[in-house]
Formats: sequence, C-alpha cells, structure tokens
Amino acid sequence: MSDQRDTSGTADTTGNPTAVALPDALERVAETAPLVAAVTNGVTVAAVAQVIDNWGGSPVMSEDRREIDEFVAAAQAVLLNVGTVTERQETTMVDAADAAAELGVPVVLDPVGVGATGTRDRVAGTLADRDVAVINGNYGEITALTGEDAEVRGVESVGEYDDIAATAVACAQQYETVVVASGETDVVATETAAYEVATGTPEMAEVVGTGCTLGGTLAAFLGALPPERAALAGTAAFGLAGEAAAGGEFGETHGPASFQTAFRDAVAGLAAREPTATDRITRVLATDDDQ
Repeated sequence: MSDQRDTSGTADTTGNPTAVALPDALERVAETAPLVAAVTNGVTVAAVAQVIDNWGGSPVMSEDRREIDEFVAAAQAVLLNVGTVTERQETTMVDAADAAAELGVPVVLDPVGVGATGTRDRVAGTLADRDVAVINGNYGEITALTGEDAEVRGVESVGEYDDIAATAVACAQQYETVVVASGETDVVATETAAYEVATGTPEMAEVVGTGCTLGGTLAAFLGALPPERAALAGTAAFGLAGEAAAGGEFGETHGPASFQTAFRDAVAGLAAREPTATDRITRVLATDDDQ
C-alpha cells in the first residue's frame, strides 16, 4: 500500500489495538471534520451522507467523472460503494481510486452484493486490487471477495461462516488492507490479526442500508485516524450507537422507522456520553507474524 496522508493522531499510545480510546477517537473525527468524497449506493446515498455528517465529517456525493478528481484532491477520505453500480459509476469509481492512490487519500471500499453477480464480482475485484485502506462488507461479501464460496441472496449474506476471522485475515492479506466483516459479531482484520468487536443490536439488521452507513462511518473515521484504528473505533462506535438507540437513550422506538431516527440521534450524541469500547474488542486470531 502507498503512504497515506498523515492521520496519525490517536490518543491510544499503549500499542495495544484492543485498547481503543473511543472518546478521543470521536473527538479526533469531530476536530478534523474530514471531507469524505463518496461514489455510493443510490438506495442509501442520503443515509450515508447523513451518518458522515452526524459523526462530524463533511460528505460530498458524486458519480460525475468530470469533477471527481477535484473532490478527491480536497478530501481526507474516499468511499466507494458498488451497491447500485452502473457503467458510469464504475468508470468514476476506478478514476476516484486511481486519483486517491496518487494523492495518498485513504479509500474505503464497500463491495455490496459481491458474489451475487459476475458484474459485481468484476467491479469489486478491480477496485480491491487498487490501493484500498479498508474493505467493509458482510460475512458473505468478504468471503466471496477472497474467491471462496459464499451464500449471497441479493445483497444479503446468508449461511454459516464459522471461519470468518481467518477468512477476513486472508482477505486483508490478499488485498494488503484492513478488513471489516460485519455480521452477528463484527470482525476487524489486518494482515496479521483478527479482532471481534462485540457491539451492536439486532434492530440494526431491520434497517435497509446498515452496511452502507457503516461504510460511511468508517470513511469518516478513516479521514482522521490510521486505518486499523479507524476500523476498530468506527465499528465499535457504530455498534454502540445502535445499542443506545435500541435502549431508548435517544427516544422510544416502536419499529425500524423510529429506531432509524433514534440511531441517527445516537450517532450525533454518542461523543457526549464518553463511551468505552476497550472491553468490547477481543483479539481472536493472530498469525505467526503477530505473536
């Protein structure tokens, strides 16, 4: 991977990735107010823009090749989501990835629905082969991206993935990146280790686009923190916001619509609660290189 722009500011100096100083990470995002240039899923574009804004970032959404270089040049992070990929979007995303690599702007790739069609497989593989800082997908998408058999129904992951930690590490090694595999328990993997992030709530799965908004969250954090820290802190914060919303801390919820509203309020208000995630992150796998 090429050198990224300096986003090394992080309060955790213990050298232990599981000791995520979440309040400081949230403060860093708010202080940086990263501009995130996104070429993303047309179904969830508004929700993705909203979550980036609520974390303290500034979203700019475009699929026009004529302006993407300028947006990338101004950005602190780039989000590429293939959820409703068109030929026009494919060209723009490839150009955005190339511009980001040249400028050292970190990229989050969300390979939505990879494993479902040949087109998505090809586009996601093309983008993953470029300089990507974080890949975010559900268990099935991450498995499919490594070339292994995965059960993907539409854009949803189905089936059993007992070896997802090892698969996520394999994906990180294959593409020289950090991987976030979302599911019942989220997994964050580097080329040498995998961590379970035990945050979140079942209600999050009832809202269309949760994976896309996680991608937006990771992009906002990536604009202010190094990739591994951004992935761990962003994944943990996202899940904790879901827990706060489901727990009624931001208003009573009655179903998916009211939960979605409460979740947005939780994202915007999470930093004020000074959340902790240290006891929610566990290393579950390490290669010989990380012993």
